[in-house]
Amino acid sequence: MLIVVVVFVSFITSAYFPHQSLSIPKIKINKNTIVFLGNSITQVGKWQELIPNKKVINKGISGDITTGVLARIEDCLLEKPAKIFVMIGINDLKIGKVIDSITANQIRIIEKIRRLSPRTKIYMQSTLPVNEGMLASIYKRLNNADIAKMNTALKFTCKEKRVTFIDLHPIMIDENAQLKYSLSTDGLHLKPEAYLNWVNYLKTNKFL
Repeated sequence: MLIVVVVFVSFITSAYFPHQSLSIPKIKINKNTIVFLGNSITQVGKWQELIPNKKVINKGISGDITTGVLARIEDCLLEKPAKIFVMIGINDLKIGKVIDSITANQIRIIEKIRRLSPRTKIYMQSTLPVNEGMLASIYKRLNNADIAKMNTALKFTCKEKRVTFIDLHPIMIDENAQLKYSLSTDGLHLKPEAYLNWVNYLKTNKFL
């Protein structure tokens, strides 16, 4: 009886445990590759010029919304970047989407990045404030109260999901909590100086 047991255990050991010891292949990341993902505010940024020591992929598309990012995010992760910086949501507000819906999509974005490229470090950036006095009529739906609510929800989400949240407001707002006139072309979009401040802020805070 003892012999049978020994043989049986031996069989299990040889047949099963070798499979357990097989190492799961790790997905390699490109340590010097960074992606910036978002809408026109991201698209206009001269990221490669501002971050010359890295390979920077600009995945900003003018007018994009959270569902648009969800639809194309796989393409944004083809190179398995070390880091991805996401800013999305302002155009959702522009077309009247409710904040709960925007936040739900931001959660899906985080989850999809993790599923497709688990070793990529995710940075969710706050949607920038606007300068309400400068906005053209097509942007009049936008206001800083809604932007603040959306950012608060995103910050809470990032804490729950253990994702880095980057608040860019301190470097973009004036004394009235509006986007600085000197940094904007139309109350929404940015001048080159704003992008320089943006990158310097990321570097100072060790995000880059």
